[in-house]
Amino acid sequence: MADPSSYRPKPGQIPDSPGVYKFRDEHRRVIYVGKAKNLRQRLANYFQDLAGLHPRTRTMVTTAASVEWTVVSTEVEALQLEYTWIKEFDPRFNVKYRDDKSYPYLAVTLNEDFPRVQVMRGAKKKGVRYFGPYGHAWAIRETVDLMLRVFPVRTCSAGVFKNAERTGRPCLLGYIGKCSAPCVGRVTPEEHRDLAEEFCDFMAGRTGTYIRRLEKDMMQAAEEMEYERAARLRDDAEALKRAMEKSAVVLADATDADLIAVAEDELEAAVQIFHVRGGRVRGQRGWVTDKVEAVDTAGLVEHALQQLYGEESGDSVPKEVLVPALPEDPEAVSQWLAGRRGSQVSLRIPQRGDKKDLMGTVQRNAQQALGLHKTKRASDLTTRSRALEEIAEALGLDTAPLRVECFDISHLQGDDVVASMVVFEDGLARKSEYRRFQIKGFEGQDDVRSMHEVIGRRFKRYLQEKERTGEWEETPAPTGPVPAPTDAGPAPTGPVPAPTDGAPAPGGDVPASPGEPAVVVAAPAPGDIAPVREEPREDDGRPKRFAYPPQLVVVDGGQPQVAAAKRALDELGIDDIAVCGLAKRLEEVWLPDDDDPVVLPRSSEGLYLLQRIRDEAHRFAITYQRAKRAKRIRSSPLDEVSGLGETRKQALIKHFGSVKKLRQATIDQICEVPGIGRRTAESVAAALASAAPAAPAVNTATGEIIEEDDGGSRT
Repeated sequence: MADPSSYRPKPGQIPDSPGVYKFRDEHRRVIYVGKAKNLRQRLANYFQDLAGLHPRTRTMVTTAASVEWTVVSTEVEALQLEYTWIKEFDPRFNVKYRDDKSYPYLAVTLNEDFPRVQVMRGAKKKGVRYFGPYGHAWAIRETVDLMLRVFPVRTCSAGVFKNAERTGRPCLLGYIGKCSAPCVGRVTPEEHRDLAEEFCDFMAGRTGTYIRRLEKDMMQAAEEMEYERAARLRDDAEALKRAMEKSAVVLADATDADLIAVAEDELEAAVQIFHVRGGRVRGQRGWVTDKVEAVDTAGLVEHALQQLYGEESGDSVPKEVLVPALPEDPEAVSQWLAGRRGSQVSLRIPQRGDKKDLMGTVQRNAQQALGLHKTKRASDLTTRSRALEEIAEALGLDTAPLRVECFDISHLQGDDVVASMVVFEDGLARKSEYRRFQIKGFEGQDDVRSMHEVIGRRFKRYLQEKERTGEWEETPAPTGPVPAPTDAGPAPTGPVPAPTDGAPAPGGDVPASPGEPAVVVAAPAPGDIAPVREEPREDDGRPKRFAYPPQLVVVDGGQPQVAAAKRALDELGIDDIAVCGLAKRLEEVWLPDDDDPVVLPRSSEGLYLLQRIRDEAHRFAITYQRAKRAKRIRSSPLDEVSGLGETRKQALIKHFGSVKKLRQATIDQICEVPGIGRRTAESVAAALASAAPAAPAVNTATGEIIEEDDGGSRT
């Protein structure tokens, strides 16, 4: 525990202007971000007598090891910079609202030549008009199905649209009148765009105009005795009315507003938001968060506004935002919202009338959400805490292992040997910290040697990060094992931020695609530590890969795997990380240097948690191994021909029927394929000649030989 007086700035060093400040811990990680009108006055509050601080604030200042600040011109700039840094650094002591799901939106792609109506989730795209969010995707589809009678806008994918253009036949919706079929020229692009604009106007709340127009056309058709057309218009008007009824009218004056309510107790807070457009509730969303910092209702509202509108612009920010309590500086927040919208935004507390009544409804939803969350989480928190305590007691640890890393090896008869590393923090999976490894130090099947290699590579990277950040003094290169850092200790007990650096990291790290964990491949040479990639600037507190040690390493296996993991740590001089293994056969827990396993009761929560961690590592490893095997099986000798693209490879296979027949062809015969010149034909022939044909595959059930397919792989 640090003494705040050890890093307290001198009074004259802190400016009295607006700004944003960051507290960092001993590892240089940003643990708290805040803003202030007057930096000198605000920071002085953190360095008073510890007994007078709120318990959460006291925990933060004693965890921190330094504080720094950035001066800005206005309070609005401070608000924006605070939001940016909270999102970038993910500080553990800041309140962060996280949705438990991705809410669906009704989207109209006005950025396309033929706008399309569809359901969208995730990040918003430029040029797309969004309506929502909605609680369920089926609610959007029901509304769209009703509205397509009146506004027959395209809903098909690009592939279906192009196929209809090519064949000259529209899809089913075009035949039944729910699409204007621009793909076959029934309407011009301009007419179709007008339909899309009218669709957007109706969804935005301008409903009366269209219903009155339909009713007028219906009466006119009836007078002209066009009864079929009149019946159609009548049904269209009824469809629009039913679509409107799906959103309750709550404000009679066609107001566009967001209503935010907060329910809280000493430890947690729930936020509910109702999106009202055109006087109707168009969407609802909510968050629940731990109150990791000392914050009141006004502070929770300000954090919610940052989360809700930090990346929004234009009409996504309504003209009016109704809240239960105004932020500390409402003028600055209003200016920030106005900057996001591009026009004036009213931020206020409703005092009377329909808006106050609706705020009461939102407040009741927030209270119910908090009650439901606490009901679900109470037993969960208790169970996880008990499981961690049982593990600590069984393994003889001083404290509960709040960060656990588990490793597993996977292969298929010695081929495609890979490993996985999964991370659990406070008993919960932290998938952004997962890693995958390829075993390249040797060939063949050897789980013990593979485990030694993976553990060694993982913790070499940890030592690199400690050395790079200056957490231990650099000494001349030793001739024996790498010395352990002298100040190595238990990892921080709070959540560890996920890596945000998108560039490949040293040692062969491969960043994961969105929504997937990062991938780690082998280092340049077995036993060597890869050179550290030059960073664009000094250490700035962003989370780094492999930077944080666990309190417990779990390996999937018995005594040999545990011994290999312990030996890898000993060779690196790391002696403050516990190691154990979980054997599948009898679910025994093995410790290094112990001849007998630790047997936990079958009803033990600690054993159940270890099983979950082990099974997750196994699932992650085997998924990676199967993906590598599938990629290898799909490979072809033609992949090695420089300049031969996918189209010409397919042309060759189609012409000859298989790679086997292509290998038997002469250069002149290969040149007969359209698009293949003599130089390319020579390269193809050389590549196929140098690639030895694989041994024939055999179906083990029937004994028959499986021939090569058209793609050059075996099926």
